[in-house]
Amino acid sequence: MEMIIGGAFQGKSTYAEKYYPEIRWSLGSSVSEDELYRAEGILGFHEFIRREMRAGKDVKGLAGKLIEKNPDVILVSDEVGYGVVPVDSFDRAYREAVGRICTELASFSTRVTRVVCGIGTVIKHA
Repeated sequence: MEMIIGGAFQGKSTYAEKYYPEIRWSLGSSVSEDELYRAEGILGFHEFIRREMRAGKDVKGLAGKLIEKNPDVILVSDEVGYGVVPVDSFDRAYREAVGRICTELASFSTRVTRVVCGIGTVIKHA
């Protein structure tokens, strides 16, 4: 598993598509759970989490399932934990869920790259 993370609109997807042109990318905003477990790469993984939570689904075990069922996937996700804490309770829960899931996935990943201004910096390479 590999992760490409960074703030919103920092060029993560462009970076991922440039460095992994052979990957068939799926969108987190529209991929099904079954497709998530078969995908080569997911752009906007955080949007998958948001959609699942909006649908009332429990995402606590998502990282473990993803590690078990699709350990070779490349995930591109926004870091949503910076800035002002949201007033809305759903947004706070979503922010926490993305942070916890991505932390677990990053610990499993062989490579984690942070992208800022379109420039990728490898922050983990195991």
